[in-house]
Amino acid sequence: MAGAVATRNALYDRGAFTVRATAIPAISVGNLTVGGTGKTPVSAWIAQQLAARGFAPAVVLRGYGDDEPLVHAVLNPSIPVVVSADRAKGVADAAARGADVAVLDDAFQHRRVARAADIVLVAADGWTIPRRMLPSGPWREPLEALRRADLVVVTSKAATSTEVDAVRMAVTRAAPDTPVAGISLDLGELFRFGDPGARLPPGGLSGANVLAVAAVGNPDAFFAQLRRAGAIVSAQSFPDHHRFTLEEVHRLALLAPAGGMAICTLKDAVKLLPLWPADAAALWYVSQPIRVEWGAELFDRLLDALLARRAAR
Repeated sequence: MAGAVATRNALYDRGAFTVRATAIPAISVGNLTVGGTGKTPVSAWIAQQLAARGFAPAVVLRGYGDDEPLVHAVLNPSIPVVVSADRAKGVADAAARGADVAVLDDAFQHRRVARAADIVLVAADGWTIPRRMLPSGPWREPLEALRRADLVVVTSKAATSTEVDAVRMAVTRAAPDTPVAGISLDLGELFRFGDPGARLPPGGLSGANVLAVAAVGNPDAFFAQLRRAGAIVSAQSFPDHHRFTLEEVHRLALLAPAGGMAICTLKDAVKLLPLWPADAAALWYVSQPIRVEWGAELFDRLLDALLARRAAR
């Protein structure tokens, strides 16, 4: 897999493969690994930043696992989500729906579609050396591929400052000319599906018995966030994009502690809720507000360049 990506990239670099222009500018939010970087919430946040600047954005994605389009719909109900395995067609469909910019969720390796900017995420959580390429490890490309990016973003959920600094230094060594920003995906308010008024601040988890369910790229970071908030966590992890069966969901509901809570990520909640027993403990999901730790001016510069491009058009 990694060898095939390297070969394809070499052909694009030599101009052997054609890059297709798009009717509207496209921003790719991608990564070098298979999951675990916070790509979907960051893509949604970028779409929000564009909308705040007067753009009419749409999110375009392949829709792998069926959960990502649902997550985008919850995070940004007013922003169209276009699902298409053909990204060029997806961008065209977004333009036909009135969008003037497309956010490509997970497209760094999809070089057939031209983009105005490539934002690439590197997670500090679970940072390991050596970095093993697919299929023996989670890496699609080596760190040196970040030289193709316009902006690298180091993401953190439960990583220490030492771990974040180690990633930042590794990125700078691998791609010295590529700007680097850092963001945290914090543990925010908890919401209960089906009850819009039911909210709980993270501090409300202190001392609570919690069944935590996660089918994401790095479930340990999610569990660590809950424990850091003071929860007593019984963890149940599944592969990324796992399709829960009715039997699995009923088993999970039985594991929820009496008088406690069942908590998951939004990515899991959109799949669990339709199957969650009505007489079981309430199912809560966490929000993950994004906080820019450093490099806010880099995001501003990238988005302002898009504004200037639109004005020129």
